[in-house]
Amino acid sequence: MTKTAAVTGATGFLGTHLCERLLADGWTVRGLARPTSDRGGLADSLEWHVGDLFDDRTLRSLVDGTDAVFHLAGIGLWSADAATVERVNAGGTRRLLEACRHADVDPGRLVFTSTAGTRRPSEDGGVADETDVVPPVGAYQSSKAEAEELVDDYASAGGEAVTVHPTSIFGPGDETFTTQLLAMATDPAMAVYLPGGLSIVGVSDVVDGVVAAFERGENGAHYILGGENLTLEQAISRIAHCTGGHRAPLEVPAAAIHAAGPVVETVGAVSGIRVFPFDREMARLATKRLYYTSERARDELGYDYDPLEEHVPEAMAWYRSS
Repeated sequence: MTKTAAVTGATGFLGTHLCERLLADGWTVRGLARPTSDRGGLADSLEWHVGDLFDDRTLRSLVDGTDAVFHLAGIGLWSADAATVERVNAGGTRRLLEACRHADVDPGRLVFTSTAGTRRPSEDGGVADETDVVPPVGAYQSSKAEAEELVDDYASAGGEAVTVHPTSIFGPGDETFTTQLLAMATDPAMAVYLPGGLSIVGVSDVVDGVVAAFERGENGAHYILGGENLTLEQAISRIAHCTGGHRAPLEVPAAAIHAAGPVVETVGAVSGIRVFPFDREMARLATKRLYYTSERARDELGYDYDPLEEHVPEAMAWYRSS
C-alpha cells in the first residue's frame, strides 16, 4: 500500500531533496508551500497545500491521515529578524503539533529536523553527541531549542515523534554554506578562508538519515546526522583537489572575527537596524571547531555517510550552472 507523507519546507534545500527521495521510493507526498514559493521541478509531482505554518485549516488538511509528517520548515537570521525567527521556528512548530493532535485521522510519526547547533562540544576540537545540550547562542538556536522541547512534549504525551540534528549540509541547491565553501575552494578571486571547523555532511546522507529516523527511530529520541569533522582549511583543500580549483590562500585571523562581533552589536544598537546576523557570541562560536559524532544514529538507524569527495561532483555541477 502506498504511504503518504506530509512535508513542511518542501520547497527548501533539504526539503526538495527529501521529497525527491520519497517520490522515488513510491510515496505520495503532500507539500506545504506559500503562494509565492518556487516549487521548481516538484511543481507537478506533489499534492500542494498552499499556506504557511499559521494557517490552521491548511495544516490540518496537510497532515490528516498521513503515514509520516516531516517537519523541515524554518527560517534563519540571514532571512529575518530575531522575532520572526522565533515566531516561525518555535511558534510554527507549536501550530503544526496542534494540527497533528486535532487531525480527523491521526497522522503517523513526526520527524522534526532541528540543528546540531543545540548541542556543542565541551571544548574546542572535542566531539559532541546528543547529550551535550548547551545554552543556545542567538535567536536561531534558541528557537530550535524551544521547538525541540515542544516535540519532546508531544512524544511524551502519546504522539509519535523523533528529532534529527543535521550538521553542516553540503550539496546542490544550497545557496549559503555550499556556495561559500565551493567559492573558497575554487574561485581565484577569493583571497581568504575562515578559521574553525565543522562536521560536513552530504545532503543525500542527511535524507537517508531522516527516512531512517521515520522507519527505525525510538519515539522521543534525538539523532545527530553528521559527516566528516574537518577544519575549513581541510575541506576547501580537498574540494580544490577534486575540482582542480585554486583555494583561498589565507586564513582570516580569529581575532579579527572576534573583534567584528561587538562592532556589529554596536551598529545595531545605535541604528536600530541589524545589518548583519552576527554578535560577539556568534563571532566566538564561528572560529571554533564544532565537531560531532553520529554514533547513535549509526547504531540505532543504520546511518552512514560518504566522504566529502563523493558529494563534490554533483554540487560543483550545480554551482557552475547556477
